[in-house]
Amino acid sequence: MSNLEVPSSKIDLRSSSLGSIVDKRKILIQLDTDPQPSVFDRVVAIDAGADEVFSYGAVEPGHVRDLVHGAIFTRGPKDLQNTSLFIGGSNVALGERLLDEVRRHLLPQYGLCVSVMLDANGANTTAAAALFAAARHVELQGCKVLVLGATGPVGQRVVRLLARSGAEIRAGSRQGSRAEEVCRAIRLTMPEANVAPAATSSGKELSQALEGCVLVIAAGAPGVVLLPRSARQGNRALRLLIDLNAVPPAGIEGIEVGDKGQERDGIISYGAIGVGGIKMKIHKAAIACLFQRNNQIFDAEEIYALTANLKA
Repeated sequence: MSNLEVPSSKIDLRSSSLGSIVDKRKILIQLDTDPQPSVFDRVVAIDAGADEVFSYGAVEPGHVRDLVHGAIFTRGPKDLQNTSLFIGGSNVALGERLLDEVRRHLLPQYGLCVSVMLDANGANTTAAAALFAAARHVELQGCKVLVLGATGPVGQRVVRLLARSGAEIRAGSRQGSRAEEVCRAIRLTMPEANVAPAATSSGKELSQALEGCVLVIAAGAPGVVLLPRSARQGNRALRLLIDLNAVPPAGIEGIEVGDKGQERDGIISYGAIGVGGIKMKIHKAAIACLFQRNNQIFDAEEIYALTANLKA
């Protein structure tokens, strides 16, 4: 017998500590739509308590079945809470398709499920952080809100979460038809949502959209001024401004990127970095929650619900 062979009589897997150690390791499987999986998301996962991160890049819907089956068939149902999926990458629409595909290949009838989190391009955690910041200063129920850049991935989620919070929302876009599409999509799932499109391509349209609003959240493309200081001068209703753009110039003129509850022109203000600290806490909390049970789906609403126990 070579020195690489071990007599079978010497192996007792029932008493082996190796099996229990391996089974209990928390494994996060990262499905990224970009060719190079996000280093940021991997680091956050480890900091949030994952023991291992298995990263796959350029993931498309056709790849999902085998990746899901690899996750759910390697451990027994009682151990699957220690395996989770994270869907990321810069393509939010493709990330949503991956989540739909993951749902198709889980087998809940046999207890063969793993928890899944969607945060492509950070859209869900950023939107949740924006609402968490807003709720510290205003009552969202019945609040009149203008969301600028409402047709983008983050903006759409901000509108969704505000609608579920009972806010009165104006979904702003420089293209009124695109704003109407967002409103129509919201009403399909929430017929009671108080949401209306608002064109913002001209100064006059922007002033009309802003009239009576207590809160403005800017979630537009980087480096584009969506709300000049001049457009809000004289608006006595406005109490809170939140700008999610970190690339100069600011999306809301006059806000500093690091603002976190500072007053600017008599209005409480948040910049992208000020919101970003909250986003990081939410992101880590969501990753940690993935490993509590094996049957959870974390999309925008579920991620925002976690903020009820968050301390800013």
